[in-house]
Amino acid sequence: MGTALETLRGQSYGAQQYHMLGVHMQRAMVVLLLVSIPLAFVWFNTGHILTAVGQDPDIATETGQYARFMIPRIFAYAMLQCLINFLQTQNSVFPMMISTGITTLVHIFLCWILVFKSGLGNKGAALANVTAYWINVLLLVLYVNFSQACKKTWTGFSSEVLHNVLHFLRLGIPSALMICLKIWMLEMMVLLSGLLSNPTVETSVLSIRIQLHLCGHL
Repeated sequence: MGTALETLRGQSYGAQQYHMLGVHMQRAMVVLLLVSIPLAFVWFNTGHILTAVGQDPDIATETGQYARFMIPRIFAYAMLQCLINFLQTQNSVFPMMISTGITTLVHIFLCWILVFKSGLGNKGAALANVTAYWINVLLLVLYVNFSQACKKTWTGFSSEVLHNVLHFLRLGIPSALMICLKIWMLEMMVLLSGLLSNPTVETSVLSIRIQLHLCGHL
């Protein structure tokens, strides 16, 4: 749904209504954080859902545990996408590159500690992922608040975020459905592979293949 911000930010920046960039970002954050709540419930029950659709019980259990530990990342991702859109409009790409670079290095270190040294396994990987996302959010929030480059576009919190929410939803919901259908098309194959005779191998192979396919879009 954050793609709605791409339309609104361009209109405001082109009209030189710079303060509206901050308002649009805040509104997007509020909406996306609220939408993240039902998504968190789905992730919390991922294991039960996968078992209900016929997936291997062991795979469903491990996936469910991973998804539960990943729940805080949903909220971090919602905020991160809004911050990225906000900075991209102003051509502030370099700060995002620095922030992502720092986060990547921290993520590698955290994976080494939490996955291998602590023995947490996939739960450690989830915790490393969550921590890295929140660090990225924190770095960009600090930049937006204290950088002179965002002085015109970030003027602080505003009650205007409560206006035109329906307009944001009219733009965001169709975009979200379009992206979801594209992703679900790939993920559906993973679910179907879990119904084959050797789900552990089949699911792993297809998941790796899909990740390689997605890397080609970077």
